[in-house]
Amino acid sequence: MASYGKCIEIVIAQLDRFNPKKDNPEQFLETASTGLQTLSPQKQAFILEVLSGCLEYRKLLTVVVDAFYVRDGRLCLRSDYNLFQVICYLATFQLEELGFRLFCTIVKSQPTDKMLKFLRFFFNPLHLCSWVKDEWSLVYETAYVKENWMEPLLRWQPEVQELISQLEGVLANQLPLSKTKAKVTEPREFNLTVPRPRAIPVPEPVPVVAKPRPVPRSTYQPPKEQQVLEVTKRYNRRKAEERLLQANLGEMRCAMPRQPPEQGAKKRLRLQLPPRICRTQKLTFYRPNDDVPVKLNTAAILREGALYQRQVEKELQRVDKLVDGAGDFSEFLEWQRKMRAKDRQEQLAAGECRRLQGKLSHEEAVVARQQLLQDNKQKAGRTREEMAELAQQRAERRLQEEKCVKELVAQVLEGRKNTQAAQTKLLKGRRQAVQAVMEESRGLLQRSAQEAREEQRRRCELISELRALETQPTHTVKLVDLTQIPGYGLEGEMSIVELRERLARLKEAQRREEEEKRDQIVQAKRAKSQELQDALEQISLCRAAMGRSAALRSEEKKAAAPEAPSRDERVLELQRRVAEKAAERRRQAPLLHVSAPRAARPKPRAQLEAQHWQELERSRERSLRALRPEGSACGPARRLEAA
Repeated sequence: MASYGKCIEIVIAQLDRFNPKKDNPEQFLETASTGLQTLSPQKQAFILEVLSGCLEYRKLLTVVVDAFYVRDGRLCLRSDYNLFQVICYLATFQLEELGFRLFCTIVKSQPTDKMLKFLRFFFNPLHLCSWVKDEWSLVYETAYVKENWMEPLLRWQPEVQELISQLEGVLANQLPLSKTKAKVTEPREFNLTVPRPRAIPVPEPVPVVAKPRPVPRSTYQPPKEQQVLEVTKRYNRRKAEERLLQANLGEMRCAMPRQPPEQGAKKRLRLQLPPRICRTQKLTFYRPNDDVPVKLNTAAILREGALYQRQVEKELQRVDKLVDGAGDFSEFLEWQRKMRAKDRQEQLAAGECRRLQGKLSHEEAVVARQQLLQDNKQKAGRTREEMAELAQQRAERRLQEEKCVKELVAQVLEGRKNTQAAQTKLLKGRRQAVQAVMEESRGLLQRSAQEAREEQRRRCELISELRALETQPTHTVKLVDLTQIPGYGLEGEMSIVELRERLARLKEAQRREEEEKRDQIVQAKRAKSQELQDALEQISLCRAAMGRSAALRSEEKKAAAPEAPSRDERVLELQRRVAEKAAERRRQAPLLHVSAPRAARPKPRAQLEAQHWQELERSRERSLRALRPEGSACGPARRLEAA
């Protein structure tokens, strides 16, 4: 009896944790089964069967238990709700399988007064044949409810009534709790101490207040930091003004050329500067740990499994062909190896040829550069002659520009004489235009005032009409019948009540479809996980086999001795030509150093650059002098054109 009582307590505890709005019944049963592994198989099967039945027929059990709490169980606790559901499920669906004796054992293991009330309420024939049958028929078909549930409950009426009488006898034979008279508290008087008379307090001495410190003078003076900031501001401003003045004075100094330092000075400067040694922190390299397993996703597992499957199928096809009498590829593989070795030798010879060709082109480039230096010396003389001719042409062009500027100044002076007459004529025309505009604006203002008065009068009339309409009474009461069809003549018209009923049925059908889809998804996930597990096992086996074959191939490659590259005629010919070009370059080098020293090269170029920058500076100064009188003379001319 104790064992069944414990099983019923476990079922009640699981039902207390179940939330129909959030939890899925199948997942909840799986979770509950994992927590019952410590029990025996018989108890585990009994608990899971009762728990799944209570979840499956939850609507039927809720109807009975809710009615019990409304009628006979008003004094029962809500914490016993799941207990009554379990007893109702056992009595309705499991009484034939368990047997009446085992059912009596389970009932007697629970509190007697609660079981007596519930069994007396539930097995009342009047309740079973009236409202219980009607409520269950709303969920299931009436014939199915009557045949499978109502008739068995009515057949067990004599035995259940006998059990109810036994429970009444057990409840009557229980000894009532003896009520002992509580001991009355006897009050006692307090033993209070008589207070002493209060003594006259001694007057306390008047405390002497310490002399306050005087207010420091710095309180009424500005802080030193502010004075320091003012001095710093003045110093910075004066320094900025000095730098601005220096920048304005040396505005054109950036165009002055600088003489490049000599070769010897560069070398001395390089020797004086100490070499810099940049110390950096040592780099820390982290070696990856190859022993960590790589977690593959579903796509990678399926892709690798398909690859290994194709390799296995190819190997099986090759074995089948060999069994059928097909030839072996050993001779072809040997020929292929020889041809690859020959190609490798040709590639090495071609690489050596490319290297020698590059070296030969380098030697030829050095010889060509030496020849180019000699040509440049000849061109330098011709360039100096051309620069002299260009300087003569620039001088002539400068004289022509000065003559044009003088003519322009003369034209501007003549234009100043006609400025006063043009200004007088312009002022007279402006006065006449202003008077015409003022007369026109005055007429526009009068017309706009007249239109505003007309608009105001029209608005007042419209407001009075609106207020008169607002004072009239309006009837806004409208009665709505939810069961009435609108009658607009449209196809498929229905009342609001019918619409709500149709929506409720559609929601119920949608919920059923979602449950079916959820079951299909769970089954598909389980099948997919099993397929992935099988694919992983196959992949591990294939990887091991491929690793062994790779190790054998690497050992064979190490055993094969490397062949020495063969000598080619093209390589020998290129080496001979490279040696000849190098000898020719060494013969020409001393002649170049004697005839054309490098130290004298930058002198003509530096002189040309200095002359070029000086010419640019002189032309800029001339343009500035020409623009100053032109700017002062162009103002009246522009005003005259605007007039």
